[in-house]
This record gives sequence, C-alpha cells and structure tokens, in this order.
Amino acid sequence: MKISKVETFVLHVPIDPPITDAINVATHWGLAGVRIYTDEGYVGYGYTGTCAHGDDMIVDTIERYYAPELIGKDPFMVKEIWDTLRYGKMHWVGRAGIAHMALAAVDIALWDIMAKASNKPLWQYLGGHKSTGIKAYNTNGGWLNWSLERLLKDVTDIVEQGFTGVKIKVGKADPHEDYERVKAVRQAIGDKTIFMIDVNQQWNINTAMTWGKKLEQFDLFWLEEPLNPDDIMGHRKLADALNVPIALGEHVYSKYAFRDYIHQGAIEYCQVDVTRVAGITEWLQVAGLAASYDIPICPHVGDMGQIHQHLVAATSGAIMLEYIPWIRTIFVEPATVKNGHYVLPELPGASTEIIPRYFDQYRIR
Repeated sequence: MKISKVETFVLHVPIDPPITDAINVATHWGLAGVRIYTDEGYVGYGYTGTCAHGDDMIVDTIERYYAPELIGKDPFMVKEIWDTLRYGKMHWVGRAGIAHMALAAVDIALWDIMAKASNKPLWQYLGGHKSTGIKAYNTNGGWLNWSLERLLKDVTDIVEQGFTGVKIKVGKADPHEDYERVKAVRQAIGDKTIFMIDVNQQWNINTAMTWGKKLEQFDLFWLEEPLNPDDIMGHRKLADALNVPIALGEHVYSKYAFRDYIHQGAIEYCQVDVTRVAGITEWLQVAGLAASYDIPICPHVGDMGQIHQHLVAATSGAIMLEYIPWIRTIFVEPATVKNGHYVLPELPGASTEIIPRYFDQYRIR
C-alpha cells in the first residue's frame, strides 16, 4: 500500500451557544486536518482542534512541508514517517505548537488508515483494555460565561443524565466569585459526584497557593492548569503544598516536556492531548512514560473525544475521558455516552471520518 494523495481541509463548526473560559472565547470549533488517500482505496482522516484561529498555518505546514514527504510512502511505516517529519524541514522553526499540531493531524490519519486496512476499530488495533466502555466526565455545563443559575442547572442535569463527574471553569477576575461558584456547585451535585475545576492558566503562584488551599474543603478531584503551562517549578510547588492533585497537559506539546513535569513531581493527572502532542505515535510514548510512574491519564479532548475514546480504551492507565459534544454530529460514527460511559466504537478506523454533507457545509478551505 502506498500514499497517493494528500488533501488538507479546515472546518469551522458552530458552538451554540458560544462559550468562554478564563482565556478563550469560542463561537466555532476548528478542525485543521488532512485526508490521506492510498492506492488501495483507503482514506485516512486526521485533524487537530482549535478555537477557529490559526488553522491556516497548520494546514499550510502540512501542504508545504509534510505532504511532499508522504507521497509514495507505506502508511504502515508510521513511526518512520513520524521521525522523517518530526526531524525534517520544520524542526528548525517549530518543535511544538503549529508544527506538532500539523504532525498530529497527519499521524492520526495514518493510524486511521492502518486500523481501517486491518478491519478493526483503532482501540482493538492498538490492543484493547476496556471492553465495557469508558467512564466519562462532563465539561460542557461549567463555562465561565454561564450565570450561577445556569451553572447550577447544567451541572445538576449532567448528574441526572448519569455522569459521575463534572468539571467547571474558574479564573474570574475576583477569586471570591470563583469560591462562591465552586461552593454552590458542590452543594448542588452532592458529595458523591467527582468534581474538578479548571483555571485555564489564569492564576499566578500566590493566587494559586491561597485559593487552592481555600478550595480544598470542597473535595476537588483535581485542580487543572492553575499556572502558565511552561512553569514546571511553580506546578511542583503547588503539588507539594496542596492536597488537591494537579492536572495538566492541554498545552504541553511533547514527550520531553511531559518527562520534565513527571520527573519534577509537578503533575498528578496527565492530560496528554493527541492533537497537541504530535499524534497517536507520541501520545502512546507519553502514556508509557506516565504508566512507569503510575500517573493516571485523563486526556484533554481537543478532538472532542473521537480519537481519545480509542486511546483510553486501549490504555491501562487511562481512567476516564472528558465529554464535550460540540462536533460529534459531523462524524460517521460519533462519540457517544450512555449512562455516564462512552460506548466503544465498532467501525474500523479512528472514528475521524466526516459525513460528506457536513464536510462540505462547514469547510472554509
């Protein structure tokens, strides 16, 4: 089998209603991606997720620097291809960020091809670990622009739907307001529901020390991205000082950065995202590293769960998966949660294939 054609795309799928966290305002979710065609008729879909900004730079990288290296290659040589692209022309100017997100899209498409050609869903192709589904926690009811009334309604609805965990956003200009929202949510969902909060990098070390301590009383499962994601030492100080575990990984772009976080004892839940590190190939390496330290994996879903459901189902140390349903309806086999658990995909591939009418409707490039 040989790669015969590489075609990039950008889709912008509306988010209704628009959301905000402490750092982003999002009206659309962007899929900057690639379709890789083979001479045996298999087509692999891969993409990375954005807030609909910078997609052009991601697909330009694929078109100009990665696609010419792919033509004629055997997609089953995915690790060799990964090394060729990772250490190729983009290595000098980008070993993270755009370059890695572009490589992630390519790598995901190649794994999609391999699983399709093997006639297995990716989680089985990788070696399945969870045959009865994946525990899901829901983030989609806790946005920072929600009023307190809507926040409480949404989180209680989520619990009634069968989710055993909820996450809300914090990072208001006045941390006292965060405190009152966290307190109210804990009272609304009861003591048995898993409860996480996500700061989206908005605290400095002093704020995090002070308010992290104050919020411990609400039995938080984790404190997510409290500081700048490049501040490994600051996260280590927090991990040492707080009883609430530190979770991060959404903005950590390489196995080497995860290695440093883990070796410093600065991370307690690993949220490695397949669309931010350079695809499935590197995600699996980070998962192996985390496993050697018995650090649980709970991925951030820049893919909205389509690919991660396979990775979690194939990884022993991955304990649950975030659920945000913004783009699920565009896929041939959408990520689906029932009774608080992801239903394992059955179709061959990585669940990345997009329904043609939605591909055309939301395509901007």
